Amino acid sequence: MLVAALAAAPMMVAAQAGPGYTFTNLGTAGYFTQAAAINNNAGQVAGDNGQTAMRWSGTSAADLGTLGGSYSFAYGINNAGQVVGYSATTDDAAEHATFWSGTSATDLGTLGGTHSAAYGINNAGQVVGSSDITGDTASHATRWNGTSATDLGTLGGNSSFAYGINNTGQVVGFSFVTGDTASRATLWNGTSATDIGTLGGTSSAAYGINNAGQVVGESNLAGDTLIHATLWNGTSATDLGTLGGAHSSARAINSAGQVVGYSYINALNSDQHATLWNGTSVIDLNSLLDANAVSAGWVLRDATGINDSGWITGNAVNTVTGDEHAFLLTAVPEPESYAMMLVGLGIVGAVARRRRSVSA
Repeated sequence: MLVAALAAAPMMVAAQAGPGYTFTNLGTAGYFTQAAAINNNAGQVAGDNGQTAMRWSGTSAADLGTLGGSYSFAYGINNAGQVVGYSATTDDAAEHATFWSGTSATDLGTLGGTHSAAYGINNAGQVVGSSDITGDTASHATRWNGTSATDLGTLGGNSSFAYGINNTGQVVGFSFVTGDTASRATLWNGTSATDIGTLGGTSSAAYGINNAGQVVGESNLAGDTLIHATLWNGTSATDLGTLGGAHSSARAINSAGQVVGYSYINALNSDQHATLWNGTSVIDLNSLLDANAVSAGWVLRDATGINDSGWITGNAVNTVTGDEHAFLLTAVPEPESYAMMLVGLGIVGAVARRRRSVSA
C-alpha cells in the first residue's frame, strides 16, 4: 500500500549536487523519514517513516506494514527489492525479525527467545540479524534461510549481533569476548566466528561487507579515547580517518571499495556529517551539495548505504524547517562520459538511419 503524502510529492531538489550527483529528498514537509540501505536495482531504498517500514522506488514510497503490531522498521534490501527489518507482533507483545516481499510480511521467528531483528539480506535471500535465545538470557547473531534460524554463536562472550551478509554468505557484525570485557568486529564463515581485530584499542564492530570480503565498521584506537571508521581486508585493519573530529564510523561498502558512513567535523564532536571514503580520501558529502540544496537548509548527517553505481542514501536534517528526512544522492555521468555517451547515441542513430535508407 502506498502512503499518499509521500507518493504524491516526495520533494526533490533536482539540481546537481556538485559534479556527478543529484540530491533527492525522500520525504515531505513535516514528515519524518530515515534510510538504512540501498540496492543495485534502480537504487531502491529501505528505511522507515518513524512508525512503519518503507521501501522507496525512485520517489514512490511504499508502506510495508507490520506483523500485526503498531510499528516496524526496515534495515536491509537486496536486488530483488526484498526487505528485512523487524516488526511488532500483534498487540505489540514482541518484536520479530521480518521479511517483506512486496508488502507481504513474513515473521522469521527467533532462536527460542522473545525478540529478534534482521539487519541484512543478500541476493540469495539469506537474512542476518540477532535473536534472543531461549530464556532471553542473551542475544546471538542469527542467520535465517527462509524461516529456519541458525545461531551463529559468539567469540566466547554472552551476546553477538550480525549486520551484513554478502552474496557468498560471509556474515559480519560484532561479538563480546570471553568475560564480556570487550566487543570485537566478527566475521562468520558458516558458524565459525573470527575476531578480525581493532585499530589498537579494546573494542570494534563491523557493519558491512562486499562480495570481495572487504569489511567496514569502526574501532577504538589505542587508549580507547578515539573511535575511527575502519576497513578490514582479511584481518588487516586500516584507519579510514575522520573529517577532523574524534569519532567516525563506516556503515557500508560497495564492490568498488567505496565506503560511506559519518564523521564528526570538529574536536568537540558537536557536528556530524555524512562521509564518503574513496581510497585514502575522506570527503564530506555536504561539500558535494549544490547551492540550492545548501540554501534550502539541508545538511547531510550520515550515509547508510552505497550501491555499485555509486548512489548513496542516508539521512539529513533541514536547519530551516527542522525536518529530518532520508536522502538519495544519485550519480550522473561525468561531462566527458556524457559526451562519449552522446557520441555513442549519435553513432547508433546514424546506423539506424542508414539501415532505413538501405531497406527503402
